[in-house]
Amino acid sequence: MQFRADSLGLSGSVTLILRDLIHQRLGLFYDPAQFDRVADRLAPLVVAHGLGTFMDYYYLLKYGGDSEEWSRVMDALAVQETYFWREIDQLRAVVQCVVPELAARHGSIRIWSIPCASGEEPLTIAMLLAEAGWFDRVPIALFASDASPAAVARAKEGLYGARSFRNLPAAMREKYFVAQGERWRVKPELHRRVAYDVVNLVAEDEVRRHASAPVVCCRNVFIYFSESSIRRALAAFERAMPTRSYLCVGASESLLRRTTVFELKEIGGAFMYVKGAVADDPPVPCPRMERAS
Repeated sequence: MQFRADSLGLSGSVTLILRDLIHQRLGLFYDPAQFDRVADRLAPLVVAHGLGTFMDYYYLLKYGGDSEEWSRVMDALAVQETYFWREIDQLRAVVQCVVPELAARHGSIRIWSIPCASGEEPLTIAMLLAEAGWFDRVPIALFASDASPAAVARAKEGLYGARSFRNLPAAMREKYFVAQGERWRVKPELHRRVAYDVVNLVAEDEVRRHASAPVVCCRNVFIYFSESSIRRALAAFERAMPTRSYLCVGASESLLRRTTVFELKEIGGAFMYVKGAVADDPPVPCPRMERAS
């Protein structure tokens, strides 16, 4: 059933305070022109509580909203536009260039993907690692997180439709997935390589659970954040990530003038931010790896 926000007392003043509360708790920021669409997504939650207006729901979130209610808000607002092999050159550079360096230096690998949405990005990383034979060579911990519990539940299910495969080479789909009706299920031997968790990027105590990983892929979320939310998340990465670590953001995102801790570097033909880089750093060695076309 569809519920329209305009029947729930969405005035200009309520829009502003509800928007600011969501921004504070989740990092997401919306222009006033966007908020009617956001309110339509939240309207079913207002009705589910038997509340008459968005002001009532604001008070519930502000003074009585527990973590489960905020999880429902995140589920309602989450943008789940993702697919396998998205911006693959950067992930390929991580596996071809960064992973060998970390393996030589530490003897093990830890990678964190956030936000993972329904799991396409961490599974892409897992496929690249499997193709390069890394799972047989060193211990690898691959974590994936999202602020939406519903998204994490879909990732754990591991069942995908045609849109998720629009960039993935057909041979890779045949190798790592099994047809199930009109959808495809990831094979258990690949699926078990990823551990999932619910993490809010602007909750530093949650971020710290995984941000000590020397590789963090935090791609295509900052486009939904305000400047202050980006800086909050980035500060948590700066404090938690080890010296000589790598932060990957989306192709349309930039951290320039937002950090002095991470320096933008070109590695293996792709750009990523390096913590602990120095001006005269030699290039990260990048052994050739045969690409899955």
